[in-house]
Amino acid sequence: MNFRKKQDEALDVNITPLIDVVFLLLIFFMIATTFKKDAQIEIDLPKATGQQVKKQGFEVEISIDSLGRYFVNNRRLRDSKIETLKLAIKQTVGDNKNPHIIINSDKDTTYQSVMTAMDAVRQSGMNRFSLTVKQPTPEK
Repeated sequence: MNFRKKQDEALDVNITPLIDVVFLLLIFFMIATTFKKDAQIEIDLPKATGQQVKKQGFEVEISIDSLGRYFVNNRRLRDSKIETLKLAIKQTVGDNKNPHIIINSDKDTTYQSVMTAMDAVRQSGMNRFSLTVKQPTPEK
């Protein structure tokens, strides 16, 4: 007869496989995640106190009045929809390659109207545009 006490084995948890799984998940999510640049519109804003920008080849002028009505080269559009604005831009540009788009807006124009104009320019496949500002009058 064996009356010796059995020694209980010490219980331990092997966390090596758990660490391996965590690292594999980390690597998977790092590789699977796509990074998207939110702002794709590049704007070349002229400085209000600087010199007037020289003419840069073929230019198309988009004007927005305080009521949100659009004008392309001083020609009023029938409505304020983005599709109408894109069509007018494409017709005005014609076969000219990479025209410079100038966006003029009234000081009371809504931000949405200006963003719609910039979006229409971008969707029309053009990336050279600027917003105009009025130079301040010198104080006496």
